[in-house]
Amino acid sequence: MKDKQARRKFLKGLGVTGSVFSLAPMTMDNLWTPNIQSKSNTSKPNFVTSYNKTIDEAREVALDILKPSKRDLEHGLELHRASIVFDTYGFMPRSAYDGDAIAQLVNSGASLLEINNMKEDHSMTRMVSNAIEYQEVKLGWEASGVTCVFQNTGEESNTIKVLLKRLARFMHVTDSIPKLVQKALTVEDIRLAKSEGRHALCFSGNGVPMALDMTSLEEELEYIRIFYQLGIRMMHLTYNRRNLIGDGCGETSDGGLSDFGRAVVKRMNEQGVIVDIAHSGWQTSLEAAQLSTKPMVASHTTATSLKHHIRSKPDNVIRAIADTDGYVGICSIPRFLGGKGDISVMLDHIDYVAKKFGPQYVGIGTDVPYSSSNFSVENAKIPKYRGARTRWEALWPEDPFKETHRMRQSMLWTNWPLFTVGLVQRGYSDDDIQKMIGGNALRVLSANSQAKV
Repeated sequence: MKDKQARRKFLKGLGVTGSVFSLAPMTMDNLWTPNIQSKSNTSKPNFVTSYNKTIDEAREVALDILKPSKRDLEHGLELHRASIVFDTYGFMPRSAYDGDAIAQLVNSGASLLEINNMKEDHSMTRMVSNAIEYQEVKLGWEASGVTCVFQNTGEESNTIKVLLKRLARFMHVTDSIPKLVQKALTVEDIRLAKSEGRHALCFSGNGVPMALDMTSLEEELEYIRIFYQLGIRMMHLTYNRRNLIGDGCGETSDGGLSDFGRAVVKRMNEQGVIVDIAHSGWQTSLEAAQLSTKPMVASHTTATSLKHHIRSKPDNVIRAIADTDGYVGICSIPRFLGGKGDISVMLDHIDYVAKKFGPQYVGIGTDVPYSSSNFSVENAKIPKYRGARTRWEALWPEDPFKETHRMRQSMLWTNWPLFTVGLVQRGYSDDDIQKMIGGNALRVLSANSQAKV
């Protein structure tokens, strides 16, 4: 109750009532445009429309932390609306499961693999066939004001059949509902989506696909081109564990790139696939950046100087990435950010990279989704079943950091407009903000697309 009263007092001080974000009706044409309802001669805008409880509460949390002035809030929202916003690594809004269908599968004695496969399929594609979930996904896109996402369409693997499964799901989405979200292969595709009031996915694979026959170097490298032809424009070199390319960030040895890994980086540069070292060890990251002839990235990470974590990047790695004309995407994961673990700390990490290395070398790669507000209802229908063991790729060192709901709320994916507002508050020029919220990702995608194909 005290928090709500404080919130109302804060909004009253800004001359703002109700929800700060007006979308009535919700279209890309009027996204983030104030709905001015003047009952007197006052010039103060009255923002009135809300989304849903999840989105509204998350916005209140973030606004309570940021406490922007009325001027900064309005300018940030307008700048966000006018800009191409490109999440450097993340997820389009997710649908809720069909709880009844999954419950039936569980009760039939299905394997854990079958159950997880159906849950994944529902969350990634159910908006195609279910009108309610389509509206939920549409709402998430509109609330975020995001134009394009470097969408994780792979899995933490180098196995072709594993990588194809998720890629097929998202190709199904972009093939089925292109008026809402389309596949983007080029910068021009993204600009067109923005101009037409649509959204776009630029596909990223969480692993480099390999034949794994170990017959010849060329045989192991050929699927980089095949997946490029399928639409993949960015690939992780490693996930947390060591693979044939190099050491992941979870390995204590930090051994760097293998000889095969060097061949992979060279082939990705030639093909036009962006090299991503977000989950790679520091030495692997450094060597990849020193080797790459094209701009490369750490798509979703944090700055080690502010928080030492295996998923962060130290200054020498950030400098090496900047030297390729790439960028570091700051994520929205509280335990990687450290400190208060909220939106203000995320902005601190952006601030650190922008001021030490330059705003042209930083982006925002949230690594978090907006999930349908129907999730809790559908999840409640699913009976308990045997849980999975820890996945091989997800092994982590012990991490005592305690995340809270408030931390995560403050950086909910639909709070993207407030990331822009936060950068306005920190005094960045419009030009620099537009680089950080999308322009840098466009530049790197363009530079890699000019590679030999």
